[in-house]
Amino acid sequence: MSPRFSLVMPAYNEVARLPPYLASIREHFGKMFGDCYEVIVVDDGSRDGLADALRRLAADWPQLSVLTFPCNRGKGAAVRAGVLAARGELILFADADGATPIAEERSLRQALEQGCDLAIGSRLCSAATRVERLRHRSLCGRLFAWSVRQLFGLSLRDTQCGFKMFRREQGQILLRLCREPGYLIDVELLVYAHRLGLRIAEVPVFWRDVPGSQVRLLRDGLKMLRGFWRLRRSFHELDLTCHEINPLSFADVALATVPSASGGSRSRGRPSDLSARPQCSQQR
Repeated sequence: MSPRFSLVMPAYNEVARLPPYLASIREHFGKMFGDCYEVIVVDDGSRDGLADALRRLAADWPQLSVLTFPCNRGKGAAVRAGVLAARGELILFADADGATPIAEERSLRQALEQGCDLAIGSRLCSAATRVERLRHRSLCGRLFAWSVRQLFGLSLRDTQCGFKMFRREQGQILLRLCREPGYLIDVELLVYAHRLGLRIAEVPVFWRDVPGSQVRLLRDGLKMLRGFWRLRRSFHELDLTCHEINPLSFADVALATVPSASGGSRSRGRPSDLSARPQCSQQR
């Protein structure tokens, strides 16, 4: 029986932060979905013992499976691989740090039930329940969001919150379109969704800074600025016209644009189209 719900989590050197988050996820999903869910962790070439920790957890948790990259490829590659392997009717992808409590998924799920196509967690909505964030990171986040609005015409306040949900068919087509290997996968995904006419709901969520972030503001900020211009050029060269949102039009766009993604190997033996070996590069 296919799961009702899939959670995809990209993880790189998260042995300290991910296991406690997984414990809360297992408890919450057991109450919400019984056994009809799956958790897919994409180990993005971690070197801190995360693979061993996940192996121990999966030994008595049949809903947990792991995709393993032999080297670090970046958040975008990991999210793409996990989403394309997911089988749930609904798919949530969430950051591995546990900054957003898993119980917040109910708010995103409610937004989808009310008719939106893509629900994204937001720390910058005025109705956000509570946000605990370091001042300098908050300022950089707002500057980033302003830049995205100016460059790509998105009205969304917070593109980078690592908590996004969609239906499987639509989400997998969007991820097949995306090509960003790193953190800009969130922006690319939302620009595609906007250009295809999807209804995007920005949902206020609880969020708190968790020590141990892999993001370095100066180093990764410069990478993102370069990435902005790369994305902007690629979208200027792309002609996506889609006036009605339905499975056929989505499929036509996806199949005409790009083939399915490729990347690492998956544990627990489920079928996967992720057969080609990835190229090693640091793309966080």
